[in-house]
Amino acid sequence: MPEAPDLQVVLEYLQPRLVGRVITGARETRPLVLRNLTGERFSDDIAGRSIVAMTRHGKLLFFELSGDRVVLINPMLTGGLRYTEPDEKLLKSVTVTFDIDDGHQLRYFDQKRMGMVYYLRPDQVNETPRVEEQGPDVLDAPMSLDEFKTALRPFRGEIKGILTRGRLISGVGNAYADEILHAAGLHPYKKKTALSDEEIARLQEAVYRVPLEAFKLLQEKVGENIHKKERRYLKVHGKGGKPCPVCGYEISAITANQRVTNFCRKCQPGLLVRN
Repeated sequence: MPEAPDLQVVLEYLQPRLVGRVITGARETRPLVLRNLTGERFSDDIAGRSIVAMTRHGKLLFFELSGDRVVLINPMLTGGLRYTEPDEKLLKSVTVTFDIDDGHQLRYFDQKRMGMVYYLRPDQVNETPRVEEQGPDVLDAPMSLDEFKTALRPFRGEIKGILTRGRLISGVGNAYADEILHAAGLHPYKKKTALSDEEIARLQEAVYRVPLEAFKLLQEKVGENIHKKERRYLKVHGKGGKPCPVCGYEISAITANQRVTNFCRKCQPGLLVRN
C-alpha cells in the first residue's frame, strides 16, 4: 500500500511536470476503479481542462482542475501512477489513462483494482470515503508532545491499529506503522491505555521522524521510477524470519485481520494479548 512517504515522492515528481498542463483526453481502460460523480460523461468533460494544482493528504492525491473539477486518487493496496510516453506498452493493470498536452500520458494502474479514482466537483470532495476522517498529515509540522498526548487521549485499542486508521495521524499504513513502532520500541499489540508517558514520548518522536527519513531516502532511490515499489530499506516490515538490524533477534510475523505485522520481540517487548 502506498503510504505518505511513497506518495509524497510521486507528488513532488509529478508537480513540475503536470501543473499548468492541459488534459487533452482521458479514458477508463478497465472497469470498477473510476467513480465519476459529476453527472457528465467523463472523457468529454475532462478534455481541455488544465491541472491547476496537485496536493496530497495522508494516502490521498488531489488534482485540482480548471472549471471546478477535482481528480481524487485513493490507491489503496496496489494502486500507483506512471508518467510515460504514449507508445509504451499498456499493461493490463492500467485502469485510467490521462493524455497530457506535452505528449505524455499519466496512467493509473491497480493490479487488484481495490483503489479508486474519483472525478468530482469541489463541493463533493468531503463526501468521498476517507476524506473527512483523516487526521493531520504525518509529514506536516509535528505536534508538540503535549498536543500529541491530547490528540491521542480519545483513542482506544492497540497502538498499531490507532496509527493505521488515520484519524490520529494520516498517511501511515501497515508498513510504516511497523517501522514507527520498532523505532519507538513498542509492541504493536500494546493497548494505548497501557502506554507510559515515556513510551508516548518515544512514539511521538518516531511517528514524525521515521516517515520523514523514509521520504528523503525514497527520493534518492526512486528517481523517475515513481511506479515502482521500493521497500528494501525497511528495517522490520516484510522481514519476518530475518535478524533484527538492531539486536539480531529474529523478526516475528503475525497475521491478523488479513494483515501481517512484523516486529522484534526483544526490541519491542510485550505479551501477545489481544483482548
